Amino acid sequence: MTDGPAIQATGLKVHFQTSAGLVRAVDGVDLTVARGAFHGIVGESGCGKTTLARAVIGLQSATEGQVNILGRDRAEWARTDRKGFARAVQFIFQDPLGSMSRRQTVGQTLEEPLLIHGAGDRKARQARVQELLDLVALPATALDRLPRSLSGGQRQRVSIARALALSPQLLICDEPLSALDVSVRAQIVNLFARLQAQLGLTIVIVAHDLAIVREVCSSVTVMYLGRVAEEGVAKPLFADPAHPYSQALLSAVPSPDPRIEATRPRILLEGDPPSPRNPPPGCRFSTRCPVVEPRCREAEPALRAVQHGGAAACHLADARAHAMI
Repeated sequence: MTDGPAIQATGLKVHFQTSAGLVRAVDGVDLTVARGAFHGIVGESGCGKTTLARAVIGLQSATEGQVNILGRDRAEWARTDRKGFARAVQFIFQDPLGSMSRRQTVGQTLEEPLLIHGAGDRKARQARVQELLDLVALPATALDRLPRSLSGGQRQRVSIARALALSPQLLICDEPLSALDVSVRAQIVNLFARLQAQLGLTIVIVAHDLAIVREVCSSVTVMYLGRVAEEGVAKPLFADPAHPYSQALLSAVPSPDPRIEATRPRILLEGDPPSPRNPPPGCRFSTRCPVVEPRCREAEPALRAVQHGGAAACHLADARAHAMI
């Protein structure tokens, strides 16, 4: 493997032709994720974040664009060395029960990738399966259980363990917390953070919960209607968001301190996002932006450097948008 980012996507587009017209689910996205990063992709439902994640790994065909993963062209690598690609890159799905065979026990589920890749003899595979259980804090008694007998949190731990079986360098996780209750979410978030530090993984997590992303991610991409609205290092971006959409998302995150919660400003966005079949001219956020100007409806803003060190696609990122909060 050569040096460079874990993920480098350029000009990525995913368009779907439907009976109602062309859907621009992802419409010209550049994405860079550094090696060893814990990167969050956030935005409202329908913004294209899951489609982007699936296109990066090749589970969704891209209409245009190029993706390099771990220094290699993803399409060529996956075509010429599928097993090598699978050992390096794994995807964790939103629904763990739907992604596992309901007829296989946990032990069989975890051993299956080892069998496919010829990883050791039976004794070595059994030892690796036990090691995986330990990594995700599941008891040995789980080995003989079927997925339907597990709780949601336990199923997600099995899904994570299976993804780790071949010692990948990159994990891409599609809303891995959305089906879990609040207490279990915290446990899985802590598990991801521990694994990332312990194993030196690069993790990309697709999420709509900014509180979780703010807690664990080192970098973040904010998406709106198929495009990148803002990106940067998580801590300074969340402390001083430059894009009005990022500010609105953050204003919706409740504070655990009731005194702060009672007095903190909120930005209420009117209306629903436009359809990806018919995005508005100019800035795609212009139909809902509280500080919109005439030029915002005429020219689409490019990503440009902003004060927190990242970039935002906003004509007003350095001026009036900061006056909102």
